[in-house]
Amino acid sequence: MHSLRSANLHRRIPPQPQFLRLLSATPWYTPPPNHHPLLTTLSQAIINKTTHTSLRKLLPSLKPSHIIDLININPHSLTPETLLSFFEWLSTQPPFRHTIQSYFTIIHLLSAHHMFPQAESLLRLIVSRKGKHSATSVFQAFVETKGEKPDDFVFNSLVNCYVDNGFISDAIQVIRCGKEQKFRAPFESCGRVLDSLMRLNSNAAAWGFYLEVLGCGYPPNVYTFNHLMHKFVKEGMVNDAKKVFDEMPKWGVRPSLVSFNTLLNGYCKSGRWNEGFGLKKVIVESGLVPDAFTYSVLINGLCKEGKLGDAYKLFDEMCKRGLNPNDVIFTTLINGLCRNSKVDLAMQMYGKMLIRGVKADLITFNTLINGLCKSGRITEARNLIDEMTRKGLKADKITYTSLLDGCCKEGDLHLALEVKEKMVNEGIELDNVAFTALISGLCREGSVMDAEKTLREMRKSGLKPDAATYTMVIDGFCKKGDVKTGFHLLKEMRRDGVIPGVITYNVLMIGLCKLGQMKNANKLLQSMLDLGVLPDDITYNILLEGHCKYGDPELFERLRSEKGLVHDYASYMSLIEGPTIHHHKR
Repeated sequence: MHSLRSANLHRRIPPQPQFLRLLSATPWYTPPPNHHPLLTTLSQAIINKTTHTSLRKLLPSLKPSHIIDLININPHSLTPETLLSFFEWLSTQPPFRHTIQSYFTIIHLLSAHHMFPQAESLLRLIVSRKGKHSATSVFQAFVETKGEKPDDFVFNSLVNCYVDNGFISDAIQVIRCGKEQKFRAPFESCGRVLDSLMRLNSNAAAWGFYLEVLGCGYPPNVYTFNHLMHKFVKEGMVNDAKKVFDEMPKWGVRPSLVSFNTLLNGYCKSGRWNEGFGLKKVIVESGLVPDAFTYSVLINGLCKEGKLGDAYKLFDEMCKRGLNPNDVIFTTLINGLCRNSKVDLAMQMYGKMLIRGVKADLITFNTLINGLCKSGRITEARNLIDEMTRKGLKADKITYTSLLDGCCKEGDLHLALEVKEKMVNEGIELDNVAFTALISGLCREGSVMDAEKTLREMRKSGLKPDAATYTMVIDGFCKKGDVKTGFHLLKEMRRDGVIPGVITYNVLMIGLCKLGQMKNANKLLQSMLDLGVLPDDITYNILLEGHCKYGDPELFERLRSEKGLVHDYASYMSLIEGPTIHHHKR
């Protein structure tokens, strides 16, 4: 029996496949003759447990090839545990260094004896040391050392080790190399690679890999197809989602309602309503029944398009089919009605929602509160906030900002400031919308000093006012005749990287012209041009109005007749610098 085992072990490794012969022109390993004296001595030293004495004497003459021979031939039938212990001990004895071939030799031995955790541990060590882009060379070593029988466990584990290290392209390369060598596709490992690609949002790569492994016999399933479709839809790649959908029947997979709904959602999100409604017909023709999600997606799309009549028809159709609309569908319709200023109908829909026993969530309440506030119905909005609180829902930033904005637009600054104080007390930070609403309301009421103070507070909180917000405050000061502060704010804008537009300059221009500072107004016009801000018709009309009021009385009619006709700097200058014009010094 021993001689038969030795004879089998002494046989040469079969000839290398073509792709491996290209990588290694000469055989990497030739077994030694029987009863190699060094192997006998080494085995005897290990058996006698003389690791720390006799073995150290052998170290200078030991090479990795000797260790490979020891494992393969094993003349004294050492146990796998003993060989592994010796292998690991050698790793701690410099200058001796194992090769990748010696590692794979012991790994194959451990796998053959079902010592899988130990084999995996050594594989992880190889992959972590070799790193990225090592798959081809590592796989070559794996094949060279595997013997006559394919080692599926080591092959699968090698793919998994690359996946665990995040080297997905290497894992794919190992699978492809395995395919070349007629290894059975590692389905569990393929699934892990696919999951990793989708987690990394490498959707195109995931789809290509999925098709590749399907061709290797990987069992297709509707869940994976749906998952890939969902990924493409999420990225707005609806045509790619359609390709995945169309591929399903080719692999014997019947699209589920989730498949249809996913594609339908993609069509509606990208505004392709006709294709979306066409797919709804196909759902029915396929023997499937549209569910609440199907209707929800279509109703949402119609509401966004402002087609509320069609949305209502679908809602009624859904109810007649015995499907119960959920809070998402009700909120979608309520939002559509509010956006189209049909707040009364939105409140009626809210009533239907309560009758059907569907609970409104914070999003539903915020949608209604925002709609009421935009319509100036502040009292009803406050009542709804009270109702929401009674139902155990807490008002959030959106709730308070909608109310604050509504109060400011209705001129109720007292209530707006109360809302602001409540937000601060509850630890809710004001955002750009809230601050801008307050500043706008204060400016409209003429409280420009408070508006500037709020602007400072906004900047202090880390928010950046935009050009429109700055312009509101500048306009407020200019209307009060304080153009100097207006110019100070203009400089602050530029310093903060906010680029003033023509409207900002027009506001300052009006302020200067009202004060009769026509010389400064002309300087501001030149400054605009130097900064690349093109004046518009309004700019020139402001200036002409100023010249009519504060220029030469004899030219009043001429300048007034030109208002609305001056469109560029040259015509403006030729008009005000004509030979008959004499400017009054002011």
